[in-house]
Amino acid sequence: MARATLYHNVIPALDIEKEMNRWNRVINITNQPKLSVNQTPKHEVWKKNKASLWVYPAVEKKYDVPIFLINSLVNRAYCFDFTPGASVIENLVNAGYDVYLLDWGFPGYEDKDTNLEDYIDDYLRKGVQRALRHSGAESISLVGYCLGGILAAVYASIAEESIRNLVLVTPPIDWDVNTFIPDKWLEGIKNGTLNLDRFIDSYGIIPKFYQEQMFKAVNSPISYTPYINLLNHADDKRFVEKWCTMNNYLTDTVPFTRGAYKQLVNDFIKDNKLVKGEFAVHGKKVDFRNIKENLLVLSSKYDTLVHQEQSRPIMELVSSEDKTFQEVKAGHLNIALTGKLGVELDKWLCHRS
Repeated sequence: MARATLYHNVIPALDIEKEMNRWNRVINITNQPKLSVNQTPKHEVWKKNKASLWVYPAVEKKYDVPIFLINSLVNRAYCFDFTPGASVIENLVNAGYDVYLLDWGFPGYEDKDTNLEDYIDDYLRKGVQRALRHSGAESISLVGYCLGGILAAVYASIAEESIRNLVLVTPPIDWDVNTFIPDKWLEGIKNGTLNLDRFIDSYGIIPKFYQEQMFKAVNSPISYTPYINLLNHADDKRFVEKWCTMNNYLTDTVPFTRGAYKQLVNDFIKDNKLVKGEFAVHGKKVDFRNIKENLLVLSSKYDTLVHQEQSRPIMELVSSEDKTFQEVKAGHLNIALTGKLGVELDKWLCHRS
């Protein structure tokens, strides 16, 4: 009898109502409320095709050098202005910076042959020119995130515009080292036995479904962990709201144009032209030795997509005297989605702006 009583005391009574609410939230997850995103005040200052340039004025301007944010081509630009209290841009404008954001927009089938050179020369360069003109500043701080970091570095190496500071956040520069791509896949791409050109050519625009599945494949089982967390914490309304907002962002990807995807696979991943100094933008050779700006490279300690070994080589390729490589205790996404990136940028830029 004593043993039975002890066993009864160890096992808590089941709260039927709590469990029903928990499972209802899981089953009806698509109907759950989401937190507001993209809330920092802004206005559009330039537009080209699908792309827009937005300005977020400082709450109280303290710095002369504005910040120009460049996102990856495959993720939504609101990663920089996620939810209030967890927004990179909100942190920066509150700290006294004027912030410009280049939003690439959604490409249509008519944009299928737009390649990385076009994005750099026809969009990024012109966006920086417009930001400099709009702000009246003499120079600008360029911040590129993930693939946006590659675009920022390439542009900085050929830029005629005045760039004061260059910040690269988790940039996958070197594709001959430890990457998120499984070894056999990478080996096949590099030796030509895995040729993706036919697959890419069959689509003018690579559907976002394939991108989502690829990231899930290379990150398994990590990509399924959020669903387990949801099940464990579904009785917490605030947790579910945050989960829904994050899940919405993860599935709200942007399709890749055929032209850009082929260059990414063949020029960067297969031939590693960036590190070898063999890439060119509309005939202009990309030589990272031309980069003399103050340089900060941020790497995420818990990053499962872009490892430090991919980002670090840029440090030896540039001519910058003021250059810093810094590891941040964050993952590839939450360095931006928690707003932590804004704090790290302010710490470094405040002395250089």
